[in-house]
Amino acid sequence: MLAVICTAIPAGCVDYSPENASTISIGSLPREAIDTLQLIKNGGPFPFRQDGATFHNFEGLLPEKPDGYYREYTVITPGSSDRGARRIVSGKNGEYYYTEDHYASFKLILE
Repeated sequence: MLAVICTAIPAGCVDYSPENASTISIGSLPREAIDTLQLIKNGGPFPFRQDGATFHNFEGLLPEKPDGYYREYTVITPGSSDRGARRIVSGKNGEYYYTEDHYASFKLILE
């Protein structure tokens, strides 16, 4: 499925189809992201009550899906006094995205 996002930035429309998405291998993720991914696959337990909440994709950076398709999970940030900016967003078809900048950008996790 092809998702084209048009924004007010000079770049205009950006192709966010899966074959053009930024990617990251599991081995390149921070240790805490690998731990979070394992918790997701095991069904928890999760360290924050917000983990597993619906991610609504308001930013429009992930492929367009019905609301409720995506879930978000905290990636612990050492030294942070709150949840920090890092997250993994999972899709119902088993895809996972990593963001280290609180949804400003995403990388598709390659397993």
